[in-house]
Amino acid sequence: MKNITVEELKAKMEKGDAINLIDCREPHEYEEFNIGGKLVPLGKIQTMQIEDIEDLKEEEVIVHCRSGKRSMMACMILDQMGFKNTFNVEGGMLAWKEKFGEK
Repeated sequence: MKNITVEELKAKMEKGDAINLIDCREPHEYEEFNIGGKLVPLGKIQTMQIEDIEDLKEEEVIVHCRSGKRSMMACMILDQMGFKNTFNVEGGMLAWKEKFGEK
C-alpha cells in the first residue's frame, strides 16, 4: 500500500487518467456525497466479497473512505488478497471537502 493525497487524486482525475477508484464507505455515506468511485463497503472487503474488483489485482487501485482509516484497512486486506498496487487516499473525503468542497 502506498498513500496518495487528495490533490494527487484530483490531478489524475482531471488529466483523464483511467483510474480504479474504490469508495469503501457505507451506502448512506456514498449517497450523501461521492466523487464517482465504485462503492465496495469495507465490510464486503473484510468478508472477501470482492467479485466486482477481483480483476484489478494487477492494476493500480485507489481506495478512499471518510477520513482515511477504513481505506487504509481496506488496502491492507486487499494487499493480503494479492492486489499489487493499492493506494490509500490520505484524509479521505474530509480532506477532499476541505480542499475542493463538494464537487
